[in-house]
Amino acid sequence: MTAALTLPTRRSTPGVFVALAVTLAVGWLVVTVDGGRLFNQSTTVSLLHVAAGLGLVAVGQTVVVIGGSLDLSVAYVVSLSTLVAAEAMQGSDAALLPGAGLALLASAAIGLLNGLLVTRAGINAFIATVGVGLLLKGYLDNGYDGPAGRTAPALVQSLGYQRVGPVPVSFLLLLAVAAAVGIVLTRTRFGHHLIAVGGDPQVARLSGVRNDRVLVIAHVLCSLCAGLAGVYLAARLGSGAPRVGTEGLYDLESIAAVVLGGTALAGGRGGVAGTVGGVLLLASIDAILNQLEADAFVKQVIRGVIIIAAVAVHARRTVRKARS
Repeated sequence: MTAALTLPTRRSTPGVFVALAVTLAVGWLVVTVDGGRLFNQSTTVSLLHVAAGLGLVAVGQTVVVIGGSLDLSVAYVVSLSTLVAAEAMQGSDAALLPGAGLALLASAAIGLLNGLLVTRAGINAFIATVGVGLLLKGYLDNGYDGPAGRTAPALVQSLGYQRVGPVPVSFLLLLAVAAAVGIVLTRTRFGHHLIAVGGDPQVARLSGVRNDRVLVIAHVLCSLCAGLAGVYLAARLGSGAPRVGTEGLYDLESIAAVVLGGTALAGGRGGVAGTVGGVLLLASIDAILNQLEADAFVKQVIRGVIIIAAVAVHARRTVRKARS
């Protein structure tokens, strides 16, 4: 077995958390000068709720990106899973677990399809997942004009709004999922194989790794995380929402969080801790701009500048290390 199969994920967490601390400090100063309050309970709770939904999707996205792949169907998987969960529950606590399970099962099936298209059909991951996303979009647009179904009250109360102090249960769920995925990536054979496939598929194959199976599992895990985010959003909204995934830009923002967290888009390097930091950074920027009452255009411009700067810094570091 080569060294490529035993290397742990490379962590870039300090950088993103330093950026997060600086962002919060500068944001607090600007908001305070503007006459607002950034660090109050309502703002903190709102920030963590935003981070929970995006974070669940981004953790799954991290898995496929480390494997050298990509998933641009996650936004539609999120929307579909809210509808499946809410319509299966129909406001009944007795149907809570079957409804959530059905949503996750549907999400896993989409991930399996994505993985098979990428591996067995040999379609580029970008094209394959965009195509699957468009199929889901067509179904959602033609089948639903607005919210549908009703989420079980127990799920709404627990996952949607319950808190432990100022920390929403949904954010604790994100931390639990991130920890579990982190253990999978660093402590299991699958995690080591995934890193090897992302780093150099040919070397991994020659070392006995079943590349196709690894990537299929990665896509299934990614879609499961998106489905879990959908179940959370169904709890938060109280019903299924056919456009919540696309309106939340979960596809592009999850990739942005992964990149900000230090995971290489080329694959082979990264980790979920950095991704959680990237999610918190994006959520903090949103919270600061909301406090300043910035318009939507300004928000998107600032986000874009930050993401481009982060990718540029990461690319420059990669080039320097390659030359040294």
